Amino acid sequence: MVRIRGTIGDWPVDLTVELDDSDWAKLGAQLHVSEATISQPSAKPVNQDDALWETAKELLRNAGQITGPELLGQLEALTGSTGAGKRLLVRLRHCAEVKVVSGTDSPIYSWVETNSVGVSLLAK
Repeated sequence: MVRIRGTIGDWPVDLTVELDDSDWAKLGAQLHVSEATISQPSAKPVNQDDALWETAKELLRNAGQITGPELLGQLEALTGSTGAGKRLLVRLRHCAEVKVVSGTDSPIYSWVETNSVGVSLLAK
């Protein structure tokens, strides 16, 4: 479910849009996420928040490395909300599979792989 609030001119807008799996797949395709990523996550999410979390991790995993503002823009598009996008960004920052370093103008998020003995390796 996505909630859209705002105004169009002087008219207030408060919409709730429910999305099924095919709608999420279409949205993910617009964000350059493969359909297999969305329809076959590594672990079956039990709710929409888990599905968004898995998709957010997959966005970063596929990118390998991305700036904070660019990642936030993709997360906002995914969730339909600035607040929800920021929450996912903070969650990614604290994820063991993510490395965040200070870039020149903004933080850089990188996906980190772990091998069978738990040693972290920067994703290519």
